[in-house]
Amino acid sequence: MSRLKVLTALDTAKTQYYHFKAIIIAGMGLFTDAYDLFSITLIIKMIGRIYYSDRHGDHKHQTPPFVASALVTVALLGTAIGQVVFGRISDLKGRRHVYGLALMLIVIGSLACGFSICTSRTCVLLSLGFFRFLLGLGIGGDYPISSTIMSEFANKKTRGSFIAAVFSMQGFGILASAIVTTVVCSIFRRASGTSPQKPTPQGADIAWRLILMMGSIPAAMTYYWRMMMPETARYTALVEQNVMQAAKDMEKVLDISISQITENNSLSPTPYKYSLLSKEFLRRHGRDLFACSSTWFLLDIVFYSSNLFQYQIYKRFLRNKNNVDVYQEAIQLSGLQAILAVCSTIPGYFFSVYFIDRVGRVKIQMMGFFFMGLVFFALGFPYYSYWTSGEKENNKGFVVLYGLAFFFANFGPNTTTFIVPAELFPARFRSTCHGISGASGKVGAIIGSVGFLWASHREKEEGYPKGIGMHVSLIILGGVCILGMLITFFFTKETMGRSLEENETEPQDIKIEEINICLN
Repeated sequence: MSRLKVLTALDTAKTQYYHFKAIIIAGMGLFTDAYDLFSITLIIKMIGRIYYSDRHGDHKHQTPPFVASALVTVALLGTAIGQVVFGRISDLKGRRHVYGLALMLIVIGSLACGFSICTSRTCVLLSLGFFRFLLGLGIGGDYPISSTIMSEFANKKTRGSFIAAVFSMQGFGILASAIVTTVVCSIFRRASGTSPQKPTPQGADIAWRLILMMGSIPAAMTYYWRMMMPETARYTALVEQNVMQAAKDMEKVLDISISQITENNSLSPTPYKYSLLSKEFLRRHGRDLFACSSTWFLLDIVFYSSNLFQYQIYKRFLRNKNNVDVYQEAIQLSGLQAILAVCSTIPGYFFSVYFIDRVGRVKIQMMGFFFMGLVFFALGFPYYSYWTSGEKENNKGFVVLYGLAFFFANFGPNTTTFIVPAELFPARFRSTCHGISGASGKVGAIIGSVGFLWASHREKEEGYPKGIGMHVSLIILGGVCILGMLITFFFTKETMGRSLEENETEPQDIKIEEINICLN
């Protein structure tokens, strides 16, 4: 297709204030996603203390496995549906038309999770599950739209860094969930004067609700700015075929004179006439969609199972773990979570922001998968013979390796699988394909978070049936990482330093366009 001035100006624009503003605006949905993901494991422990005191023996004060799995799965299911539905609507109706709606669902879902209507156990759990599904829909909708908007506003030199910076808001969401949990539980514990010998105080039923509700505050603060964002110039010019409006919208947000980006004629290049479900789409983009979907699927199996393994791993390092009250347990777990976020997770995101446009997406994704695989093999093969034997049971080296897995996930495929689908596909399919890729990831997340959570128990314990154990589970996760590395090597295209329009145009199309220009 012929090159428009407005697209050339976008690709060559200097980094400006609006780029950083867009990072914050686009990142708040991902902030809430991570906040919810890392806080729900702590909330499930608190719910067990509050609502399951009637269970007997070792199961007392423990949330039943099927309830914990359902609370996790329902949000992931909502996310997968939201990614596909909102991604498609974004391509059909425009990015800004659904951007505010997705954020509003996130805010309402977070607040509603805290209210959860009533105080009886069944009513609370059913309403919490429903509102977590609603929250998942909003979070799912935010994924493809945020990445697409950032990719279409960014210049080609630093596009990867900008999208990675949006995604890095997840790291701050993780840290925020730990800080909020610690502060809230500390305040309620001091007010109630609770102790391990006393029954779980009624204030704990308010504490977990407050923790969930506070995740909505940063997202709500950016709602106004989302509604004020103009449509992206790429969507207006290439999909709506309105070049003049694209130039006007671009002038509003970037420091560029409209005279520099106004075309001599107002006609847009004619887009290629093929649909999403056509053979032509599969021929042009089928390989890219497979690469994005499969690597995201494999990554989320590992990433989400690791998140929910946390309690299994952390509980060996808790102080006086058999003699703590509901608040102490949550504070200790959130403290370990904060250490992991500061020392491992957030640095991984920062490394991605710095190196993504220097090293490239493919190399970083392969490297991340490879080192994650090595870490899981190092944890898995000697798990019962070394890491859990005698004096080695509380070995800090285990947590260091576990932290490295998170570092290379974020300085690796957890970031790149979010970036690449926003760069590979044509503007009229971009958020749809990102949504499909992300939904594939959430299917993997359900397998990882639920399947491996049940499979990781070698014996019947804590209400879980006998499974394959942590030893085999960790080795399988390592194998999944190696498979992800191989698919990346053979199928994923490098997008660094290229315009979005170059990424969606095949070499033969470029040659045909050059011939037409010469003939004219």
